[in-house]
Amino acid sequence: MDCRVVVEAAVPVYDVETADEAVRIAISKTGEMLNPDLNYVEIETGSRTSPGGEELPPAFVAADEALVALELRMDVFNVDREEHASRVARKEIGQRLRNIPLTVLRVDQIEDDTDEDTTDDDAVDAADDANDTDDANDTDTRN
Repeated sequence: MDCRVVVEAAVPVYDVETADEAVRIAISKTGEMLNPDLNYVEIETGSRTSPGGEELPPAFVAADEALVALELRMDVFNVDREEHASRVARKEIGQRLRNIPLTVLRVDQIEDDTDEDTTDDDAVDAADDANDTDDANDTDTRN
């Protein structure tokens, strides 16, 4: 089974004035820590909500320091179950992001499209072979 795991990271950023600046620095800092070993991990800003359900910016800035919520997406292949996929992702990402809290937000099973593609290709090949046979029969009757 193949899974896509989304992990939330709380990345601290220092000496910033705005939330936008904090987000840019946090994404850059996280990318540097993950590359080159985990360059396939997608980094996006996380979403935060207040207890009342109001949407908040992904960064909280106070006293020129910020805490930025980032979502890290990673595909994990050949796992037994979703729990196994989440442990693999947390371990791989956690080894590179030392002292950064991580929480698994969700694990989605990746649908296997290779079987459908193979079946479609086989059907097209069979149809082409049938057309070739018909064309050959048409040619034989004309001679």
